[in-house]
Amino acid sequence: MRVLLVTYQSTTIFTAMVPLAWALRTAGHDVRVASQPGFTGVITQAGLTAVPVGRNHTTWRVGELHPEQVEAERNGLPAPYDTVAEGAEPDWERMRDGYAEMLNRWHKLDNFPMIADLVAYARHWEPDLVIWEPTTYAGPIAARACGAAHARLLWSIDVFGAAREHYLRLAAGRPADPLAEWLGGYARKYGFDFGEDLVTGQFTIDQVPGSLAVPTTLDRLPMRPVPYGGPAVVPGWLHAPPELPRVALTLGTTATERYAGFAANVPDIVAALADLDLELVATLPKAVQGTVGARPARTRLETFVPLHALAPTCAVVINHAGPGTFLTTALYGVPQVTLPWDFDEPELARRAAAQGGTLTLRPDRVTGREVRDAMLRLIDEPGFADRAEALRREMVAMPSPAELVPRLEELTAKHR
Repeated sequence: MRVLLVTYQSTTIFTAMVPLAWALRTAGHDVRVASQPGFTGVITQAGLTAVPVGRNHTTWRVGELHPEQVEAERNGLPAPYDTVAEGAEPDWERMRDGYAEMLNRWHKLDNFPMIADLVAYARHWEPDLVIWEPTTYAGPIAARACGAAHARLLWSIDVFGAAREHYLRLAAGRPADPLAEWLGGYARKYGFDFGEDLVTGQFTIDQVPGSLAVPTTLDRLPMRPVPYGGPAVVPGWLHAPPELPRVALTLGTTATERYAGFAANVPDIVAALADLDLELVATLPKAVQGTVGARPARTRLETFVPLHALAPTCAVVINHAGPGTFLTTALYGVPQVTLPWDFDEPELARRAAAQGGTLTLRPDRVTGREVRDAMLRLIDEPGFADRAEALRREMVAMPSPAELVPRLEELTAKHR
């Protein structure tokens, strides 16, 4: 069958889609990835066929124009997606206004430049299945316009599907629905009726294990996350086991590439760990490495190390609870200290802490000493390693992308 994957130009989101694309391709299916022209190189570098559509304009441009506002709003989930957070009390008016805000500042900016070209290409190529990133609504619009089956592929906890279910429950009998009105306009333009599948897909492929997932009533297909972070080289020092317990510090790339920097005080954390009898591997941008000062003994400062090669050698990984980083580490049963800040990270970290294999600290308030103490607890108290191992077993039991392909074939036939 013909399978079209669709995403806006975000590398961290795209990398979560690549293993399934590979699985479909090696099963004999014709797989192509549609995104904006500026993303073509990232797609082809992953060994996949790119379909450039639309023009290069994304929500990140707003951040460049209004950096102060973006920085002030980084922490945690915005409305309406914050309804999934602990203690949240969903309110219809606040959710309605939140949808309107997210449409104007995020979803329209990422989707409008792609929709017309994507629909035209889908009608030309006639895919059987469209798999789309959960905020790239151009995907389901194109699928419905050409008669393809379609599914969301989640890269983190399903804050989008859960928020939508909350909203529909609260909005019963009320007229305003900004998201439905926007998507409904495209449905009318391309000759079909609006349906909730334009928001949450005909089914959802979920890479988050059930013990961490946000509960919804949506049709969910579990799929084991397979680590992929782009081109990678395993350094020579990883060829042998560490002589001392190894701890990794990795806080992702988005905070420094898209925002003003890490919320945590990285030099303070590195200094607090320096006198311990362990090896610290800190993957940090060059500019941040320069703030650390003199390199402490037994500390490696690296710009990048493939996490799927590094994590299995570690006793603890200190990270930001970015979904890719967290799930890759969890897949190897390694306890984690999480320092979450952006978007879904705090809620994912809270759920992980409740599962029992991690400790979570607020990065803008934490001291290096507190990170040190949390890391030592994870090493010294065996219950954390036991719970991390339980999460690993849960993830390994999920179907791999290759094992999921026959089910996708069945569902494609059902929904076409």
